[in-house]
Amino acid sequence: MNIIAVDKMVNEGIRARELRLISDNGDQLGVKTKQEALKMAEDANLDLVLVAPKAKPPVAKIMDYGKYRFELQKKQREARKKQKVVNIKEVRLSPTIDTNDFNTKMKNARKFLSKGDKVKVSIRFKGRAITHKDIGRDVLNRFAEATEDVATVESKAKMDGRSMFLMLAPKTEK
Repeated sequence: MNIIAVDKMVNEGIRARELRLISDNGDQLGVKTKQEALKMAEDANLDLVLVAPKAKPPVAKIMDYGKYRFELQKKQREARKKQKVVNIKEVRLSPTIDTNDFNTKMKNARKFLSKGDKVKVSIRFKGRAITHKDIGRDVLNRFAEATEDVATVESKAKMDGRSMFLMLAPKTEK
């Protein structure tokens, strides 16, 4: 929620002539004029805040606006803390990869997956090797099978220019 846009809907910033008013403890006070609502808010030493501007008539609530904004910012901070950022790590293979190199790359991919990152496994075809796409696809499928205990295949092997890639996502525990 943009706080700047909300600031215009407080006290004198409210443009509507009539408002459906809600008190600070949640009671419905009915439809009042803007002046009556402002007077009631001032008497309670609180602010008049427009909560539903699209309603007919618009709904306003008497509340402590500073406290309301603080709570809103607190909720946004908590939501950001709970967000999980997923990184995409890349492991590059070649169509003619040897067993030990393959195992080393697989070990790296397993490490990335255990940390919760997604892994993009790619094969770059150089020169005439692009005529043997089936060999590259076999290598990628072997890689996917070797990591199937810790990862799920998010997208199957597909070509993109001179490279072929597949996406692996970590398995979620239930």
